[in-house]
Amino acid sequence: MKHTQEKKSIIVKPVNRPLKGSIRIPSDKSISHRAVMLGALTNGIVEISNFSAGADCRSTLGIFQALGVEVEYKSDKNIILSSKNGLRESIDCLDAGNSGTTTRLMAGLLSGQNFYSVITGDQSLRSRPMARVIKPLKQMGASIWARESDTKAPISIKGTQLTGITYESPMASAQIKSSLLFAGLFASGKTVINEPYKSRDHSEKMLSYLGANLVDSGNTVEISASNLQPKPLIIPGDISSAAFFIVAACIVPDSEIIIQDVGLNPTRTGIVDVMREMGADIEILDLKTQCGEEVGDIKVKFSDLKGITISGDMIPRIIDEIPVIAVAASQATGTTIIKNAEDLRNKESDRIKTVCNELSKFGVDITETPDGFIISGKTNLKGKNVLECYHDHRIAMSCYIAGLISDNPNEINEFHWVNISFPEFVDTVNKLLNKGELIYGK
Repeated sequence: MKHTQEKKSIIVKPVNRPLKGSIRIPSDKSISHRAVMLGALTNGIVEISNFSAGADCRSTLGIFQALGVEVEYKSDKNIILSSKNGLRESIDCLDAGNSGTTTRLMAGLLSGQNFYSVITGDQSLRSRPMARVIKPLKQMGASIWARESDTKAPISIKGTQLTGITYESPMASAQIKSSLLFAGLFASGKTVINEPYKSRDHSEKMLSYLGANLVDSGNTVEISASNLQPKPLIIPGDISSAAFFIVAACIVPDSEIIIQDVGLNPTRTGIVDVMREMGADIEILDLKTQCGEEVGDIKVKFSDLKGITISGDMIPRIIDEIPVIAVAASQATGTTIIKNAEDLRNKESDRIKTVCNELSKFGVDITETPDGFIISGKTNLKGKNVLECYHDHRIAMSCYIAGLISDNPNEINEFHWVNISFPEFVDTVNKLLNKGELIYGK
């Protein structure tokens, strides 16, 4: 079934055969965002291979075109950035679409420029919290303000000279950390960020690869003003997208798949660690390093899963994968507890509430808590549901994976939101059901 942006709902039917074969999944969103942002700051020419086709990353690319960066398409997913003349003020507002990553990281990057900018986005984005980056940026001297007491986009920024600070982040957040690191590229003195746990470190790895004055010491990272060097950037497959197929292979009987060239940054492989702890049969093959990032293949087989408790420093490593982990938990023997995940309430949807709402429709025994949920398994999933995705691509795909093993078809409304990160999602499922090979970015 081919999915298009115009399709408002989709029917997912339970499968009667296993998932088999090899796939390459879409490019990593987090790294694609940063490749454009940091590549544009090199004031040179940077080739980006296997750039994400997702709407969020296209929003980032569009913003830099509005800021004067030239973009040449060698192919749909291979682009060349030219920023020899640096960035310039846009005559229009900068549209981040649905991308909170774009908005928060750009707030830091634009605070140190010499021009005025306004960042906005769609209704969902304008409801998300922005004070978490605005507050520390103001401590650096940024002239930045937003609506509702500086908590919601649109965000207005009058670029100015910044001063480095030492910031004790109240949460482990790659977006807070990256926003301050990007601001620190233009600040006098050192900018130091301390986190309670280490969040994903794609920004640090790419900054180091491009020659930034950066020191990464576990939960502490510091940066000084830097001139970045233009180098080619290769984007690996997105492990957050791979997570849906890791779970699917574990819960669809007799499945065995290989997901090729996936980013295996240790700050992002929580999904592998959690699923292995639950009893998943997962093997890593052909591990290598590419542009500072670990990359390899993931082999997954159908598995008997058991319930576990997930909390603490594991949460930042799986924050985007928790909705589909909840689907896996519904098929695990015993109780799965997810806690310390209150930041899920600040995503594209309140993912604690939305996961509970939608899995309950399948008959899952799931209880909402302030900072997560409790799931009792194993559940035979009930179909004939009308499921909602709440403008949230990860909720939509998690519902689809659950629908593969329910006892009857299900309808998912507004399924087009998967285009935010994974336009090829349904095609990829169908290819594995037909024992084929689907390769992207080639």
